[in-house]
Amino acid sequence: MARAPQDLVFTMRFLGQSQEILHNHFRNFLQARLDAAGVTPENHPLLPFFIDSHAVELRDFVATGVALARPFRLGEIEVLTGDVETLMRVDIWDAIASHIDMAEARFAEGIARVVATLTAAEAEIRGAAT
Repeated sequence: MARAPQDLVFTMRFLGQSQEILHNHFRNFLQARLDAAGVTPENHPLLPFFIDSHAVELRDFVATGVALARPFRLGEIEVLTGDVETLMRVDIWDAIASHIDMAEARFAEGIARVVATLTAAEAEIRGAAT
């Protein structure tokens, strides 16, 4: 945790109605621009799906950009929360250690499947080469 002040950054995440408002904004924007260009669902039946998926991408682009533009360092969060005893650092370290243990256990449980997949893929490559 000694590197936490330099390496740990908190970012914002938009949740709930904010996401929907931004999604609707981009859906309307895309629809208006495509309409102005003469691109309609009558000519392109998949257009509504295109608009919706691209509205999600634009929403995520904006949300990520805002989150990355203003990160909060651990020291700033500790000041904001009044965490003078740096208990948050202990909680974060415990969460990291717990997730490392979980990731390693899940990998160990699935190692037989990994080996089987590798063996099958290698056999397929060898079969294609002959």
